[in-house]
Amino acid sequence: MSIAALTEALDHLRGALADVRLPLGLPGASDAAGSARGMVTQLDDYILPRLATLDAPLLCVIGGSTGAGKSTLVNSLVGRVVSRPGVIRPTTRSPVLVHHPDDVASFSSERILPGLGRSFEQVNDTSTLQLVAEPTLPRGLALLDAPDIDSVVHENRALAAQLLSAADLWLFVTSAARYADAVPWEYLRSAAERAAAVAVVLDRVPPAAMADVPPHLGRLMTERGLARSPLFAVPETAVDDQGLLPDAAVSPIRGWLAALAADQASRQAVVLQTLDGAINALAVKGPQVASAVDDQVVALKQLRTDADASFVEAERTIGVQTADGTLLRGEVLSRWQDFVGTGEFMRAVEQKIGWFRDQIVAAVKGEPKQASEVKLAVESGLEALVLEEGAAAAERAEAAWNANPAGREVLARTRHDLARPSEEFPGAVSRAIRDWQGDVLELVSDLGATKRSTARYLALGVNGIGVALMIVVFSQTAGLTGAEVGIAGGTALLAQRLLEAVFGEDAVRRLTKQAKQQLDARIATALKAELLRYHAALAETGADGTQADAVRAAVDRLAATRGGALTTIEAAPRRAVDAADAVPAIEAPTYEGNVLEAPALEDVEGYRVEVDRG
Repeated sequence: MSIAALTEALDHLRGALADVRLPLGLPGASDAAGSARGMVTQLDDYILPRLATLDAPLLCVIGGSTGAGKSTLVNSLVGRVVSRPGVIRPTTRSPVLVHHPDDVASFSSERILPGLGRSFEQVNDTSTLQLVAEPTLPRGLALLDAPDIDSVVHENRALAAQLLSAADLWLFVTSAARYADAVPWEYLRSAAERAAAVAVVLDRVPPAAMADVPPHLGRLMTERGLARSPLFAVPETAVDDQGLLPDAAVSPIRGWLAALAADQASRQAVVLQTLDGAINALAVKGPQVASAVDDQVVALKQLRTDADASFVEAERTIGVQTADGTLLRGEVLSRWQDFVGTGEFMRAVEQKIGWFRDQIVAAVKGEPKQASEVKLAVESGLEALVLEEGAAAAERAEAAWNANPAGREVLARTRHDLARPSEEFPGAVSRAIRDWQGDVLELVSDLGATKRSTARYLALGVNGIGVALMIVVFSQTAGLTGAEVGIAGGTALLAQRLLEAVFGEDAVRRLTKQAKQQLDARIATALKAELLRYHAALAETGADGTQADAVRAAVDRLAATRGGALTTIEAAPRRAVDAADAVPAIEAPTYEGNVLEAPALEDVEGYRVEVDRG
């Protein structure tokens, strides 16, 4: 695969990672969000710029703990003070990048670390990269002195991590007193996981510990996947009046770096090792971020299910109670009895319905005004029922969310008061019921178009037939028991017979079914509007299941384009390397494993003097 295809795949992954949102504080969400941000930053700061300029100078970032001597080491490697150690630790200052003058164009532009400003003067700003041109530094090599990885200042720690992630090579500095600390090993473990090129400098080694501490650190590095990483031991020694270490103390490190800079193949090998390791880390971490998005979606789906279930239950309850006779009580029953009359006629209808079909219409004593009063009573009873069940649904949904940590977080974030219905709900319910009553009148009007001249139709009128249909709808499941049968039950039966007298039995069955369906639909619409408030609260979190799919697809695309792309690179020589630039690398280690040769103690003047080198 080509570098262009690999670059396009990485750009695609960057876009997918940048879109990731993990708003809920689920276990692992914070780490996954940080991982996604870190991957985007590394793509911007290092991977994409480096892939576009494979022949650019090697960037060696010097990182480590507070007081390890990073700035002193940089100054001593260069031979003059280019990075001033903080007098009070930790000191907020800009990172210092030392480069050969011929390489200035590679670092003055935003080729790497585009989020940092550039300055050729000393500054005290963590958002600015201080550039220092140094003719004695080999061309093709730059040293960057980073802030402390364990600084008490968050900005310093974040910048140190960012700079190390943008390095082709880590020169990690620790001390004999602190080499086993947890924080340095977190960074070294991260470097091992993504196969970054790393060299370790063990500073301030007391003479008595020179035979024990460096080999021990070397073994620890081997056990933790850094067996191939060089380890330099620098003895504890005095510094000169400029604060520089004796040349003999740092010459092995200087020589090793100079050899890397002079040999294009070695330099390219370091770059490709770190670059390939960083890309591989993206392929490993990307699915983990996608899984974290999945967790968010699952949590939100459960909350959505809980809210839906609460309002489905409200719909079910209302649907039952608007068909089982529950509403044929109180004001509705009283107004209906005023409209149709009761007593001996009712008993006669119940006993001899076949004889009295024609007399039913004549028995109606009501006027249009009474029919309207029945409609108002129906409206009031229905409204009370729906409002009560809507409030119960809101309480159930809010209680279910409060029982879930993710739900509590959503409730705390939303601008809606989800513990009770909205202010608009009563008005919506009232409109829905009035609209349904209009539906009923339209039904009977359409069906009665051919009967408008009949005595039965004229006697009852559209309103009278309509309220009779409403009464039948409310009693169609025969759920009445006990004394209700004698009162409300007989009332419902009379309404049934009234309608049959006008339309016939089959037509009444169809009307009743259609009117009930329209009622259920109107109520469902009003409740749905309330439910949508809960859906809106979930949507406000910004979690989106498509984000996980996008990340996985981007990782798959990266895997398909990555294979063999870096291993086939043959970067064109940036320039010819003068023979004088080449400093032989140290060949035979003196210590065990990967520990490179240290200077003989007798060659280091004042090595027994303990000093604070910053």
